[in-house]
Amino acid sequence: MPEALKVRSRDPQESLAEPVPASILVVDDEPAVREGCRRVLCRKGYRVETAAGGKEGLAKARQDHFDLILIDIKMPDMDGVELLQAVRNLSPDTVCIIITGYATLELAVRTTKLGAYDFVTKPFTPNELLGVVERGLEVRRLTLEARSLAEERDRRLLEIATEKSRLRTIINCLADGVLVINRERQLVLYNPAILTLLSLKEAPRLGQPFEQYLPNPEMATLLAESLSSPDSQYSRVAREFSLDPEGKTVVMANVAAVRDENGQILGAVLVLRDITQLKELDRMKAQFIAMVAHELRAPLAAIKGYLDLILGDTVRDPAQIRHMLERCNQRGEALLALIQDLLEVSRLEAARTFRRIEQLPLADILQSALELVSPQARTRKVSITCELPAELPLLQADREEMIRLFTNLLSNAIKYNREEGKVWVETKVEEPYVRIDISDTGVGIPREALPKLFREFFRLRTPETKYVTGTGLGLSIVKKIVDAHGGRVEVISELGEGSTFTVYLPLPEQVGKST
Repeated sequence: MPEALKVRSRDPQESLAEPVPASILVVDDEPAVREGCRRVLCRKGYRVETAAGGKEGLAKARQDHFDLILIDIKMPDMDGVELLQAVRNLSPDTVCIIITGYATLELAVRTTKLGAYDFVTKPFTPNELLGVVERGLEVRRLTLEARSLAEERDRRLLEIATEKSRLRTIINCLADGVLVINRERQLVLYNPAILTLLSLKEAPRLGQPFEQYLPNPEMATLLAESLSSPDSQYSRVAREFSLDPEGKTVVMANVAAVRDENGQILGAVLVLRDITQLKELDRMKAQFIAMVAHELRAPLAAIKGYLDLILGDTVRDPAQIRHMLERCNQRGEALLALIQDLLEVSRLEAARTFRRIEQLPLADILQSALELVSPQARTRKVSITCELPAELPLLQADREEMIRLFTNLLSNAIKYNREEGKVWVETKVEEPYVRIDISDTGVGIPREALPKLFREFFRLRTPETKYVTGTGLGLSIVKKIVDAHGGRVEVISELGEGSTFTVYLPLPEQVGKST
């Protein structure tokens, strides 16, 4: 590209346009010098302006941008050194060349310190003028290009640093453990979650072999193998591992090779997800299905057995037939109760959006529950004493669920009570909760059974309770309702000494904070 064609604009939009000729200002008080320079430079395609003195030259420099300025050192209104300083302050990118009639070392040193690129001595030939101008413009081009590259480098470094910081922040926030190695099997990145999963007391040192930080040799082998996989389409491998001999902590390990755009392996990444709880949920689900099947099969088998006897004319005595039909009816009612409880469990777990929250008088809720269990209490000859303060707080809860909650607790207190036993209901405010105690004089609960009490289908198996019927879902439903309302339920019991179930429900002003 000819030296006269220079793109001076730094605007990205302007830089796409045609190259702009370099602009030059000639400042000299001698008309012949000004005109001679103008003609020589214009023939080379430069855009040239002239000024007859320092002040005029400074005014033009302020008005327009010039790539290069030729400055006469001796001018009557403002000398070249003063103009040089003013131009350098105004436009540091402009190349300044001094025109002088007497070149001295002192002048060269002085003007160079002030920012002059070079100087040309009068008289000079056109080739001498063009040579110094072309060199000056080339230096300016290289300087601007270097600055642009430096700015681009700084921008990219900032982007890389920002992206790296963002990536580290994201990785550190992951609940899954992350560990990255290079192809030399050295640790290059990890997050806090993996320290917890691997029970590492000290932070690993980057650059160290990764094997020393993985407790399971098979996991280390899996990660190492990903570095030598010849398949460029290799994506990831997932496998379960136990992190302790007892199998208490189980993780899903996802291993993948990290490749560049050419498919070359750069390293590998290991992502560990704690699936201990999921495994336990799967086990509980399978157990739950087995228990439901058992609870449904037993009464259905009994009903079918009675009906087969009746339909097969094996039993002809009307009294016996009636007895069998009554037993079928009882088994059918038990099945219906079981199905209703199963539906209630499902609703509590899945249909939170349908919960109707309103302010409810606690006294009304307890009264409704007492009315529902009164026939059961009379049958068992169990007396119920309800001691309520004159003023009870309102509850912010679902009415039907509250009635179900206290009905289940009262029914249990009656069911597992002694004949002619007693049940007490007491309430009081313990900020930020209202506390409801339901105590009984029943058979009590063994200490080892207390942790299992609120599990689905858990039934107390003691000589005193072997004739007690039920679905084993009542207390599980109680726990789910209390949890859904931001409360908690506790139990104190001794075998043979009765039990006390305590429910804590948040007061209305605390509901928003606790749910």
